[in-house]
Amino acid sequence: MAKKKRSALKRIRQTVRRTVTKTLGRSAARTAVKTARAAIVSGEDVATAVTAAASALGKAAKRGAIHRNSAARRRGRIANAAAKASKAT
Repeated sequence: MAKKKRSALKRIRQTVRRTVTKTLGRSAARTAVKTARAAIVSGEDVATAVTAAASALGKAAKRGAIHRNSAARRRGRIANAAAKASKAT
């Protein structure tokens, strides 16, 4: 079996590091969005949850974990849901 080249080993290290970073960013964004949606439904501490979700989505988009247009779309949908819920009450 042939040895792996140094450049291949470096690419493997980079890929592992990048995968971990992006997975954590995606996971944090998903959790924040889920928390914001739950807060909107329950009606308590909505502003803080929506702000946290928008921040997490922005950070994930900046890191490249999700596409920036996808992050913007999700932020908009959460904000619209929050506005609709606050208008209904």
